[in-house]
Amino acid sequence: MLSTQIIQTCIDDLKNITKVELAIIDSAGLLIASTGNKKDFPLDAIDRFVASEAESQTIGEHHYLKVFHEGEVTYIVVCKDTSEDLMIARIAVSQLGNLLVAYRERIDKNNFFQNLLLDNLLLIDIYNRAKKLHLEITGKRAVILIEAKKEKDNGTMEMLKNLFSPQSGDFVTAVDEQNLIVIKQLEEDEGYKDLEEISNTILGMMNTELMINAKIAYGTIVNELKDVSKSYKEAKMALDVGKIFYAEKDVVAYNTLGIGRLIYQLPINLCQMFIEEIFGETIPEELDEETLNTIDMFLANSLNVSETARQLYVHRNTLLYRLEKLQKATNLDIRIFDDALTLKIALMVVNYMKYLQSLDY
Repeated sequence: MLSTQIIQTCIDDLKNITKVELAIIDSAGLLIASTGNKKDFPLDAIDRFVASEAESQTIGEHHYLKVFHEGEVTYIVVCKDTSEDLMIARIAVSQLGNLLVAYRERIDKNNFFQNLLLDNLLLIDIYNRAKKLHLEITGKRAVILIEAKKEKDNGTMEMLKNLFSPQSGDFVTAVDEQNLIVIKQLEEDEGYKDLEEISNTILGMMNTELMINAKIAYGTIVNELKDVSKSYKEAKMALDVGKIFYAEKDVVAYNTLGIGRLIYQLPINLCQMFIEEIFGETIPEELDEETLNTIDMFLANSLNVSETARQLYVHRNTLLYRLEKLQKATNLDIRIFDDALTLKIALMVVNYMKYLQSLDY
């Protein structure tokens, strides 16, 4: 059903243009909107009119017209019984009918996409409902997942709906209080670079206009409507993997997760076996920020001691001291490529295990 505000706006606009007074009554006989004095629109004979087969009827000084939706009487438009007023009332009937169709289609689309994302539809149902909702079966699409803490109505949904138009094939919906989804339809010449730019645009608008910190992830591009759920699952995984291994990134793409995607899919018992194999019984205590920063910078500079020392603004001997201290704590000398690679993977596995433990609590 349409909101009272939408109906009132509809007939107010008509009155402003035509000066014709109108009233709208629901199928139960209750007056829900009017442009004039409510007492000017009698409701005595509404029940008989609704029950009759007539689509319109003159009762006293007024004319009554039914608004149908899916074969049922939804509203009744009331006007004075003059040819001019009757013409405007018929326009109102047409407008309300179109609004009901559009509203119903929007609700149906939201329901369809939510079930599609959650894999709640059979393949035949996807094709049948997509045809009914005038959705293209084929076409490049990708799911963009936005996670932001919802503090009452922060305007995020409204901003996204203004940014992504249904006329372009895009659709915006919500899966829970923190996660919003954009199903983005792409042009043939658009790809992952465009998805990255779109995601950064969303992030920038949320940061500057709504003052909201958000994390954004997107899945791979799919070419059929039935595969949208695959892109959604990938976006969910990318969001989780990003939090664990790439916390410094606010936008994460599934197709750039690298080794983080592999570790994320490992069972906890294999992770524990790997850590025990690397460190034995002497698993090092949690490394401090300075040590972690040194490791990251050393690896980023391809194990080059001089360049790492320069970028860390420390003396070469200071850096060597840190590396030797790290070697004593872990039994790994990251000046050797194999040990550096092993430590990098081990630290990622440890972060993943901590993440799994936090879920238990």
